[in-house]
Parts: sequence; structure tokens; C-alpha cells
Amino acid sequence: MTIEHSNFTKEYLVVAQNASGRNLKVPVYRFSNNNPGPTVYIQSSIHGAEVQGNVVLHHLFNFLASNTINGEIIMVPNCNPVGSNLKSGEYTLGRFDPVNGQNWNRAYYYDESTIRKFSEQLTDETILDTESIKKKYRSTLQASIEERLNNSWGLGLAESLNLKLQNLALSADIVLDLHNGPVSTRHIYVPEYAKDSAKYFNIPHVILIPNIFAGALDEATFCPWWTLSDLIREKFPNVVIDFNVEAFTVEMGSQEVIDFKEGNDDAVSILTYLAYKGVIEDPSLTPFSMSRKAVYLRDYKTLYSQFGGMVEYVTQPGKIVAEGDIMARILNVDDLENDKATSELLAPCDLIPILHFPSASVLSGTQLFKCFTKYFDL
Repeated sequence: MTIEHSNFTKEYLVVAQNASGRNLKVPVYRFSNNNPGPTVYIQSSIHGAEVQGNVVLHHLFNFLASNTINGEIIMVPNCNPVGSNLKSGEYTLGRFDPVNGQNWNRAYYYDESTIRKFSEQLTDETILDTESIKKKYRSTLQASIEERLNNSWGLGLAESLNLKLQNLALSADIVLDLHNGPVSTRHIYVPEYAKDSAKYFNIPHVILIPNIFAGALDEATFCPWWTLSDLIREKFPNVVIDFNVEAFTVEMGSQEVIDFKEGNDDAVSILTYLAYKGVIEDPSLTPFSMSRKAVYLRDYKTLYSQFGGMVEYVTQPGKIVAEGDIMARILNVDDLENDKATSELLAPCDLIPILHFPSASVLSGTQLFKCFTKYFDL
């Protein structure tokens, strides 16, 4: 059933079935005023504990339902009902498919051989029609996903859910996947070619990522277009082509909590970027004048604990830390009687911690901090 009101429609997408055979559905909102413009796809909560994005979509809904849109905006809140319902006591264990153990954000589809075959079909005549190429390319990508979805051997739960969402996102020129870290500051993953776009989000920390596919939705969106652009440049060195496709993973603070005020700020940040892209027309939406620190993905480092024990996180996400500063204090209850009872973890270089492990109880080998190193002003 489709519910129509104002400039939006609402429908439901079946993404999974539970053990009782009942369909698990997610709402799909489509906003349009039938004006020309790009298509935007936004989803939230692919990981069950990462709930702040749903508040952001609530604020976006209130704005979009009463404003004119150029193009179309597709929103899918709480896109993974399986993950959001996996609870153990007070915690949401919604990061992995409980049956097969796969990360819910690592099962999207990308096949470089399909892209290469498509590029080989382009000729001197067809290369001049960018919109025609985009349309045919999208059809090719969609056919490959549908073939994967319908294969006779079936799919794991995470991959099946991911591909159904990816099918929706394929029509989009802009894809925003809303996430949260464990205990985290706001940061955004940006393809290197879209670095300038990062300045239109009110987000202080930017990770620039290369054309390498690791299974996430942002990569599944921009890697095919980036790869096709590179292949076209190789085959037609005198042709300049820009498909104007961008995709981002937007990390909006810590998981397991929502904050309506911060959610409104996050919505304004997204709307500011959409105004820059011409999706909405509101002259009041201009990017904040703020410090934006960026890092290339290769310099976004994980600091693993070389100990087990109880941890006090001394430094907070987003704070600049100098080499040798204290990042954490560790309590070892097996040595309370001597000077090994407590120790300190020091920063191995100048860095900015972006997130840290959510618990004070730590095993050796835990991903304790994720940090910017060799960062620079954007």
C-alpha cells in the first residue's frame, strides 16, 4: 500500500523474514515536486545500535514535506529491523548477521568485470552522451544485482538485505548512509574526488577514501562510477566526463543514544550539502565557518590494546593529542599490591582520537581507539 500526502509518498520494502515466516518491512519515503534535479538516497541504522540517524531523518522529513525539492529524495529510516531488534540485556548487538556472522555493512555488491565489459562497448559516438551512458550503466548495474538476488543458491541474510537496499540506492546521484561510532565524534567518509563537497557538511573530521571496495554502501555506490570514469579516460584520453555521483558514510556521534537537538543540527548539515547540490533552494543554508581536519584513509589508524584490564579513557574523541600524552589509564586487579596496579597508555604520535571502545573492560587486542594521524586542514 502507498500512502500519499503533500510532496511525498510512503511505501514498504520487505527486507527479511523472521523464523515465524513473517515479513520484516521498512518504510520508504519518496519526496518530489516533479522538478528536474538529482536523485538522493538516505538510509539509517544498518547497524542496529546506530540510532541517531533516525532522529536526523525525522527532522529532514519535517523540512522536506513543507519545502520544494528539485529532483527526488528517497529516505529509508531504520533500514535493518533485524539488527535493531537484536538485544542482549541493555545492549543492541546489531552489528553482525546473527546467523552467518557477516557485518551488516559489508555485503553490498561490486563486480569490476561488469564495469570493464560495459566500458568496452563505448564508442566515439556514444561517449558524447553522458546521460545516455548513465542510464544504460545503471540498468547494467541493476541487472547484475537482481541476478545476484535471484541466484538459485540463495544468499545470506546480510547480503540479501544489503542488495535490496542497494537496488533502491542505484537510482541515486547522491547516497548518504547514516552511522554512529561506539563513543565517537562526528566524522564523514568522503571519496577523494569529492573532497570539496566535504566543506558543505558541518562536520569537523573528514576521512578521504580511495577507489577501493571493502563492502560498504558508499563504496558500492562510488566505486563503479569512479572505475568507469578511469576506464573512459584510458580509452578516450581527450574526453572529459563527470557523472556527478557522490556517496558518503556520515558518522553522527555515539551509538545507543539519540539526541533530538543534535539530530536537528545534523539535519541542517545534510540540508546545507543538498542546497549546494541544488536539491533544495534555501539561501539561509550555508556551511558553517569551522575547522575541518582531514586525513587520508591510509593514515586513519587503529590503536590496539596490548593489555587486558579496566580502562579509563582520558582523552576524548575529537581532541588534539600530542605524542606522549596520556590517552588511557589501565587498572590491573591482579597487581593491586604493587606498582603494576595501574599503567598509562601514551599517544604514539600526534593524533586526533575519533572514537574509542565503549566499555571499560578490555581484552588484549581490542580496537581501543581509532585516530587521525598526519591530518591536515581542509
